[in-house]
Amino acid sequence: MRIAQIAPLSEAVPPKFYGGTERVVSWITEELVRQGHDVTLFASGDSETSAKLAACTPEGLRLLGYRDHTASHLAMLHQVHRRANEFDILHFHIDLLQYPMFEDLNHKCLTTMHGRLDVPDFMPVYRTFTGMPLVSISDNQREPMPPNVNWLSTIHHGLPSQNCPYFPEAKGGYLAFLGRISPEKRPDRAIEMAIRSGTLIKIAAKVDKADQDYWDEVIEPMTHHPLVEYIGEINEEQKKDFLGNALALAFPIDWPEPFGLVMIEAMSAGTPVIAFRNGSVPEVIKDGVSGVLCENMDEAVGAVAKVKAMSRAGVRRHFEGQFTAECMVKKYVAAYEQLLARGADVIKLPTSGFKAHYGEVNGSARPAIQVAAMPA
Repeated sequence: MRIAQIAPLSEAVPPKFYGGTERVVSWITEELVRQGHDVTLFASGDSETSAKLAACTPEGLRLLGYRDHTASHLAMLHQVHRRANEFDILHFHIDLLQYPMFEDLNHKCLTTMHGRLDVPDFMPVYRTFTGMPLVSISDNQREPMPPNVNWLSTIHHGLPSQNCPYFPEAKGGYLAFLGRISPEKRPDRAIEMAIRSGTLIKIAAKVDKADQDYWDEVIEPMTHHPLVEYIGEINEEQKKDFLGNALALAFPIDWPEPFGLVMIEAMSAGTPVIAFRNGSVPEVIKDGVSGVLCENMDEAVGAVAKVKAMSRAGVRRHFEGQFTAECMVKKYVAAYEQLLARGADVIKLPTSGFKAHYGEVNGSARPAIQVAAMPA
């Protein structure tokens, strides 16, 4: 298939520093190329890929100092629309700006929804442009959306199996907290879990400006306990040892996170996850196999003893069976094929007397566009 991957322009693909969406786009793109597809990546010019790169900005906009990325994304979308005939599939990863511009091409478009969908500001677009085929990254992510949006599939994220190599033994014996210091990530819960269970916890996390007060007033005072070690930000290479040598990953979130990549990174290393049952967590963690699901702090404290008896090989097998990049891309290819097999969407225009237009789609004659008449 000829596939266009349309990435956010905030960061390079893959990101040089932070950027979960850009990292996933890279994994999808590289695996599609490995599987033999003809892929073009629309992204910033400092992106690195084995696909054809259509550079839409010199480098990631955040590093260039741009605060509003809307204009650059619109310019990129104009380029994609102008080249749309070159592709069988247009796969978007940029939220919702493409909805009105590509309404005439919904039959070959899909958008992966990477973020939370319970933001009221965005609902008018979701309610109005219901033809865009959507992919959710968890079933839980879908819950706030209007009932008439066009869901195509749920596809959980996957990562290359070598990114976080398997550690058969947790030599460090500590709990790991990895990510970002913020109230919804609940590092305070992770620290309490460690202290009450008598287990060392290492916190590798950044503090954004928006969360500085939370760090100063709540978390920083907690790091003075002898069982708490604050490491700060770590890079991708450091992450491997950090996760691989941990007894367990503490994932005590307090918000409906659509998908937590750190969960499958830990599972790839063979490290079980102690997680609170929120958002996508029950879809990712198999209780008693790849981690322990908790409803409250008492259960989380008890889970520390449970993970010590858990098979790290079993955790890795669960990852390999469901959360590799190969697994993810096989599902995306199936979604692409499903989309193409649907034929054309019905496009409603303010006119009358239109008839179905037939054309060649993948070498077979079937409706290319169906136009339904509406009163003027």
